Amino acid sequence: MQFAALPYRVVEGRTEVLLVTSRETRRWVIPKGWPMKGKRPHQAATREAFEEAGVKGEAAPAPVGGFTYWKKLGRKRLLCTVEVFLMAVTAELKVWPERRQRKRRWFPAEEAAAQVEEPGLAAIIRESVLSVPPEPKSSSDQG
Repeated sequence: MQFAALPYRVVEGRTEVLLVTSRETRRWVIPKGWPMKGKRPHQAATREAFEEAGVKGEAAPAPVGGFTYWKKLGRKRLLCTVEVFLMAVTAELKVWPERRQRKRRWFPAEEAAAQVEEPGLAAIIRESVLSVPPEPKSSSDQG
């Protein structure tokens, strides 16, 4: 089980999704990772968004969906289930932990859905991000 953030923002009434490249295959993905001791799933997703994409915000406590994918671990492949949490981005940082290992890019929501390889993730992007309110509620910017 992994937890993922689906970072989004609304610019001039248009919803955009932030995707990052995976470290090994360089394909477009969303920030995700393993459970973290002492953190609830949405908190772990928020942390992954900071580490992998350099964004701040707070992921919603309830997942918007889930998908599965094959993760490469050395020579092995592991089928992972991912719970996805919407995250309204409140700050984009210039410096973050994995900035030299990944690229990040904002995409219009429909284009983001077309860029990801996992059909389940594409469906989540189409169904959840495109239905967000015009102006997301966000906590105060601290970064």
